Amino acid sequence: MERTKVKLSICGSDYFIYTDDDVNYVKELGNKLDERLSKLVHENSRISITQAAILVALEYADSAKKASDSADNLRGQIKEYLEDSARYKMEAEVARRDIERLEREVQSLRAKQSGNKASF
Repeated sequence: MERTKVKLSICGSDYFIYTDDDVNYVKELGNKLDERLSKLVHENSRISITQAAILVALEYADSAKKASDSADNLRGQIKEYLEDSARYKMEAEVARRDIERLEREVQSLRAKQSGNKASF
């Protein structure tokens, strides 16, 4: 895939990046970052763009870490469910074999019973 040059305007500065991702996706990320940084700077005139960038980076890092932890938790749960499913499938197969064995025993006993009645 060819890398594409994308221009992002963030807090009044232009940044050019090369990406393999969809251009609209990258622009959307840049716009969200610009909105968040601009909001922080506007809400507190004593904060610099660098300080705002650090705060936003910490927010995004926190969000990414929590999402990663959540994904790890979900993967663990799925693994447990798959193990449970395999165990239940094996138990069902054992039960099916037991049913077949018991059905054969019942047929055998009925045959013996019928044979005993006929000999009287």
